[in-house]
Amino acid sequence: MYKRIMSYAAICILALASASTFAQYPDKPIRLIIPFPAGSVTDILTRVIAPRLSQRLGQNVIVENKAGANGAIAGQLIARAAPDGYTLMMGTNSPLAGVPFLMKDPPYNVPADFTSIGFVGNFTHFLLVNQELPVKNLNELLAFARANPGKLNFGSGHTAALIYGTQLKTLGKVDIVQVSYKGEPEQTADLLANRIQLAFTSPATSTGFIKDNRLRPLGVVLDKRSPIFPDVPTMTEAGLPNFRNISWMALVGPARLPRPIVDLLNRELNAVLKMPEVREQLERQSMESTGGSPEDLDKILKDQLVVWKKALDSAGIKPE
Repeated sequence: MYKRIMSYAAICILALASASTFAQYPDKPIRLIIPFPAGSVTDILTRVIAPRLSQRLGQNVIVENKAGANGAIAGQLIARAAPDGYTLMMGTNSPLAGVPFLMKDPPYNVPADFTSIGFVGNFTHFLLVNQELPVKNLNELLAFARANPGKLNFGSGHTAALIYGTQLKTLGKVDIVQVSYKGEPEQTADLLANRIQLAFTSPATSTGFIKDNRLRPLGVVLDKRSPIFPDVPTMTEAGLPNFRNISWMALVGPARLPRPIVDLLNRELNAVLKMPEVREQLERQSMESTGGSPEDLDKILKDQLVVWKKALDSAGIKPE
């Protein structure tokens, strides 16, 4: 009887200690990992959200860039982090849906090694070409590529750009050469320097160059035209009706993140996403911000794993 009482008392003490810990969270700075370099669309959008999240949580949210391997480096860091709410990731389709099928031996499992916190939204990319390329629209690009097989290079700074470029190659029936980058800033720099001739790039890293007539947009990967450049046709309008858009952003943590912490982070994230100034800045980058519950994100992740596997298979991309 004595042992049973002591065991029950120990359980109660642990439960009270745990509840106290959750009540004090966060009591130190939170690391928010970005799987791409500074200047990338994920970086830019996260730095819109992070300071507002800091204000609402009453604790610093420190943004850190851990780029490389299509986001696998950042994903592995989160998968191995302590489930205490102090190491989180602003993940995208690259580490959370692409890596499981792009690597023969991925360093983590999705969704098993992660805790869903909240969906941020969907964003888009423009098909851009260097101004020196003598094409004015998608049909002219495809005709030029067919007349010059193997001579055009396309950049891929993330899995979305890789799939988009491969879709262009497959659906357009052209021989173009893929060049890998750590992220969009390096990809865009080489596009400007004409080391690559085309790329699918986000508005966050390309709008200024389009307005300065240094890069030419031929299509937008959306179901409808972007309000940023309403004269740019969708890929369907431009001539490739089966072109797919699969690009998004979400907040996740390591597996076994306690529910009280998840609920707090989800509530504050959704509050930030509803702020008019945040919505305005996200929309300016063609981000369709939706928010949602952890369960909504669970469903999205499972759904996207199926969608991305199908997209990678149809694009002929094999794990390496």
